[in-house]
Amino acid sequence: MPTRALLDTHSFLWFISGSERLSRPARTLIETRENPMLVSVASLWEIAIKHGLGKLSLERPFVELIPEQLERQRIGVLEIDLTHLAELTRLPLLHRDPFDRLLVAQARAEGLPIISVDPALDPYGIQRIW
Repeated sequence: MPTRALLDTHSFLWFISGSERLSRPARTLIETRENPMLVSVASLWEIAIKHGLGKLSLERPFVELIPEQLERQRIGVLEIDLTHLAELTRLPLLHRDPFDRLLVAQARAEGLPIISVDPALDPYGIQRIW
């Protein structure tokens, strides 16, 4: 049965760049075409912000690289909706990163595992794949 999953920002970046930092199980799961992969618009926003501030370098301009990789890798974009924001209001304040908190809320609301190296997400009761 296919596994539908949400990529954490770093997992998305590590995958599209071919980084060795991405675990083998995570890479295999993402590369298996039958598994629908999603990246949150919040992650894309985070990438755009960090790139714009010079805190994140990309091999090509954001406006070229990201759409091309989404299409090439068949990664869907998970928009932010009211059910995600409602879930966000119910999260305990265990982690202060607003992007991570929104990803957790989306994963909980959608019943998705998150592909992430970050164990700080575990106390939220989501399935983390690494």
